[in-house]
Amino acid sequence: MTSPVILQAAGGSSLYSTIIPMVLIMIVFYFFMIRPQVKKAKDHKKLVEGLGIGDKIVTTAGIHGKIVGANDTTFLIEVEGGTKIRFDKSAVSLDATKAATTAATPKA
Repeated sequence: MTSPVILQAAGGSSLYSTIIPMVLIMIVFYFFMIRPQVKKAKDHKKLVEGLGIGDKIVTTAGIHGKIVGANDTTFLIEVEGGTKIRFDKSAVSLDATKAATTAATPKA
């Protein structure tokens, strides 16, 4: 009696039967993992580039403040009480100025 492994090897399984599932896995991986991350990174970059002095923001740490200064890689944020904190631009998670105007507009 021969084992199924020997029969499969002797039968010469098609190269396509092993490549097609791998290609399908890569396609699914791209559409569910890679593409959304790239889109999210582009949206964040667009958000940061659109910010300027006077805009209210929320950082990833949850700190609310107003931008009072900008550098190539950092923002100087003024929080309540006049305290100023310097944050990396990548730490910005939300433009509170736009979020407030979006929430204030009535939906039809």
